Amino acid sequence: MSQQSFKFPKGIPYIIGNEAAERYSFYGMKAIFVVFLTRFITNAAGDLAIFDETDAKFWLHIFIFSTYGLSLAGAFFADVYLGKYKTIMSLSIVYCMGHFVLALFENQYGFFIGCSLIAIGAGGIKPCVSAHVGDQFNASNSHLLDKMYNWFYFSINAGAVLAYLSAEPLLRSEYLISKGLNSAVAFGLPGVLMVIATFVFWLGRNKFVHIPPAGWSLYAKELFSKKGIQLILKLSPIYIFLAVFWSLFDQTAGAWVLQAQSDLMIKTMNLGFTSITVYPSQLGVMNALFIVMFIPIFAYYVYPQLGKVIKLSYVNKMSIGMVLAALSFALIAWVQAQMDNGIAMNIAWQILAYVVLTAAEIFVSISSLEFSYTQAPKALKSLVLSFWLIAVAMGNLFTALVNLFIKRPDGSLMLEGAAYYWFFTGLMFVAALIFFIMNRNYKEEHHIQDPT
Repeated sequence: MSQQSFKFPKGIPYIIGNEAAERYSFYGMKAIFVVFLTRFITNAAGDLAIFDETDAKFWLHIFIFSTYGLSLAGAFFADVYLGKYKTIMSLSIVYCMGHFVLALFENQYGFFIGCSLIAIGAGGIKPCVSAHVGDQFNASNSHLLDKMYNWFYFSINAGAVLAYLSAEPLLRSEYLISKGLNSAVAFGLPGVLMVIATFVFWLGRNKFVHIPPAGWSLYAKELFSKKGIQLILKLSPIYIFLAVFWSLFDQTAGAWVLQAQSDLMIKTMNLGFTSITVYPSQLGVMNALFIVMFIPIFAYYVYPQLGKVIKLSYVNKMSIGMVLAALSFALIAWVQAQMDNGIAMNIAWQILAYVVLTAAEIFVSISSLEFSYTQAPKALKSLVLSFWLIAVAMGNLFTALVNLFIKRPDGSLMLEGAAYYWFFTGLMFVAALIFFIMNRNYKEEHHIQDPT
């Protein structure tokens, strides 16, 4: 029996640094996606060719769907052919190219080419990075894995905080607009951070534990074995319900931004001694900021106290999170109902909804990320991590299709105003109930790499 170690693996700081910079690059671009499409995008001739709000939301969720959906291809190449390190390095270069295409070409063609390259790069590396974190641990320090994924998620949101604070002010900067550089700087800065992320990851190449690719024969044997097929059938229903959670969560970059952009919502907050103006797309920083604040609170207080009342299994954590996600949307639906009646609402109501949604994210997202790694056998780590990401993709595809089909030929909407938010609120409540009933007796497994 190996002696227990309380030291994190040597490669972890490089992964954390890489993830913080990479997430800045992704969230910096995502934060201004809808604003750019509805206010700044041009056609090939350089004339404004903006999208309406429903179409902008559709393309946002198609982009997120594509990004996370491509994780399956990245996982396959990592597990079978290249290994995680080489896959991450190769696709990071594609990722960087995408950002710089966005920075150099602010028309529709440049935007969609750049987004396509980012989707390939970000989607391909995401399951590999998440699995690569777990690969650094073995039997002696596997007890630190829970803390590691909390720190991993912390780094994601630290990068996101900076991205949300800087992205829209750069896009809307009157000085940069006058120089014709607003889009170039707003999209170029995330590209610079992605270059830094790639460099930081490269620096750790001799510190990492490198798990070699399994090769097709071993991979296929593991995947198509009786145990592998049972695992897929066992996990698939869980990821279907996680997709519903993500169909709500990622609307913070679309529907919530557009709600905050409404003239009825007051965006200046009086703090007594001063007041601050909040840009709509900057509200996403609330989620990232609350994550950074809540993770230690949950780890050292909420979970220990809640654990005295109920068993904090992965399924129970995710069930609680799904209910909280529904409550956050119920609050947003109530806010929209007031606005539909001509009542001006303060932006603080959205911030309160972010508090609830962030708590939901900790219960669902961090728990399901660790769950995905621990349930997967050694040869299928990246593949099962890609299932987690495909749940994100399918949730966003569902939201995109809802926005596509609620639009009538005359441009009117079948789900308009508060009804749109109540639809997703009800969907999440029902999904949470069915998820808990179906999975409350789930038997957890615990597979950890042991490269020694």
